[in-house]
Amino acid sequence: MKLISRGILKLIGWRMVGELPSHRAVLIGAPHTSNWDFPLALLAFWSLSIPARWVGKHTIFRWPFGGLMRRLGGISLDRNETHDFVAQTVEWFNREQELSIVISPEGTRSRKEFWRSGFYWIAYGAGVPIVLGFVDYQRRVGGIGDSFMPTGDIHADMDRIRAFYAGKTVGKNPERSSPIRVRSGEIEAG
Repeated sequence: MKLISRGILKLIGWRMVGELPSHRAVLIGAPHTSNWDFPLALLAFWSLSIPARWVGKHTIFRWPFGGLMRRLGGISLDRNETHDFVAQTVEWFNREQELSIVISPEGTRSRKEFWRSGFYWIAYGAGVPIVLGFVDYQRRVGGIGDSFMPTGDIHADMDRIRAFYAGKTVGKNPERSSPIRVRSGEIEAG
């Protein structure tokens, strides 16, 4: 898959960079502004030999594609139901020796006023690094950037994330990009 995906990326004019610094991580996928982000992300994972799982909206896991999505590493998330996805995922990290999960904090391809913070609290609770993955449609490059351990001070850590993405990434539909901030009222871990 590595050679095939690299060939496809080269054919369509994309270049992937970086490597996953740990086999246990929460990997941010940003920006997320198009349906094309998904196949591009899969090609990136395969070309960089990243054995990552990814979180997707529950509706893409329905028949007839549900089985395929799970085989491709997908984890279904129904954002309409009340459940503790953060705690469940932290527990999953506690059971697995090697686990990398890709989450798009924007949560949707539409512009929102903030990022969802679940990715942050999963990494913090599991004691794993946050890895900053990116796509830049303007330069046609994507991959793995910086990584860091979350401190529990979400506002300071979001400043770090914002600084990384500033001026480096352009989504396929830039007008749909959400500002890199969390909801007002997010607090530091106690």
